[in-house]
Amino acid sequence: MLQQKPLEKLGVFFSQYKPLQYKARIIISHPNDTQSSVFHIKRGFLRVFRISEQGEELTLTILKPNDFFPLTYGMTDTTNSNSYYLETITPLEIWKVRIDQFLQFVKSEPEVYRDLTERLLLRFDSVLTKIEYIVFNNAYTKVAATVISCGKRFGEKTFENTILIPIPLTHKDIATMIGITRETTSLEMKKLENQGYITRNGRYLIIKDIKRLEKEVLIQTGTRASLYQSL
Repeated sequence: MLQQKPLEKLGVFFSQYKPLQYKARIIISHPNDTQSSVFHIKRGFLRVFRISEQGEELTLTILKPNDFFPLTYGMTDTTNSNSYYLETITPLEIWKVRIDQFLQFVKSEPEVYRDLTERLLLRFDSVLTKIEYIVFNNAYTKVAATVISCGKRFGEKTFENTILIPIPLTHKDIATMIGITRETTSLEMKKLENQGYITRNGRYLIIKDIKRLEKEVLIQTGTRASLYQSL
């Protein structure tokens, strides 16, 4: 009998509970909401963001199927106050489990706990790299690097180096990931399209040759080609 992988064990645990369903583009959690549960995404994509005092949105991450949230308070047995907004990008189906039940399961499965810890550390590392690109590069490079990141984290390969991003990302969505205006993002996206790096298939973005686009970012920044893997 084959041994289950940590992700499979996690899926089996959450599948004991009835999934919750939400429509696209609705807020399912607000700042200061008291959270006492852990959520695991079965289907769809979820945006985690903050709003500044000036009313500007900053997307912290986008969660995909098999992600769970919020990761940090899911690793402790205390009730926490949420500090960000959760918005569905697509129709969303999630499992919801009380923190104490989740922790009881994790403590009984050391491999699962280790896997979750590794995922947390990788996410932290990617956030640091994202900050580097936001602070030290121009709008063109920020947009290009964000497109690559979305391609690597969410993309589906259609040809050798061609990637379809199966999320209906708007220019506003991309702008909030890097802290620039929607208008500036639209201009930079148009440049990438005119240069043959990206195109559209309906609501979905296609990276025509992700390796070629990575080389372009490398030339623009003069730094490493390994861009952050997750948002």
